[in-house]
Amino acid sequence: MADDDLKLDEFPSEDGMLPDTHHEDKTAGDLAPVFDVPVAISAVLGRSTMSVAQLLQLAQGSVLELDRKVGEAIDIYVNNRLVARGEVVIVDERLGVTMTEIIKDGDAQN
Repeated sequence: MADDDLKLDEFPSEDGMLPDTHHEDKTAGDLAPVFDVPVAISAVLGRSTMSVAQLLQLAQGSVLELDRKVGEAIDIYVNNRLVARGEVVIVDERLGVTMTEIIKDGDAQN
């Protein structure tokens, strides 16, 4: 995806110097301005490919076979970017996901 390759450049200030962004004393509070920014989170159990004719034949009770096996980790996406893998859990009669692995930039295989 082209958005994944987007790189941001820092521009010099009026004195010609780049801002010093590597302070050791930064805290989570420094991120406060972005705490309320909404993100879309998706937990993908698996994928399947079919023709339109096959799709139109699906009805209530049809079984859609996915490309994952039972017990295999599911993919967790934030804004359509793979960020973690996890396992499905049940919490108070609702489905949830527990993260078991955080994906680093170079590890993502979409």
